[in-house]
Amino acid sequence: MRSRYSAFVLQQAEYLRATWHVSTRPDTLDFEPGARWLGLEVRRHQVTGIDTAEVEFVARFRLGGKATRLHEKSRFVREDGRWFYVDGDSM
Repeated sequence: MRSRYSAFVLQQAEYLRATWHVSTRPDTLDFEPGARWLGLEVRRHQVTGIDTAEVEFVARFRLGGKATRLHEKSRFVREDGRWFYVDGDSM
């Protein structure tokens, strides 16, 4: 989760795509021009199966002078020893 947050901050689309599960991976990623990321708080993580887990987080950023929070419960799956982001629900 933290590495994906860092990749958003640094706008590393290829890393994000490489850590996104193939079943839900977008063809392209667009970043908000001028977004200034302010921090990540991982609120909770839970193993939901042998190779599945959920992470609840809040990421904060400022865009156009307005502070915004992205609060999500994300689902991950492990394949061949690597974790992949599948999808998430905004909270």
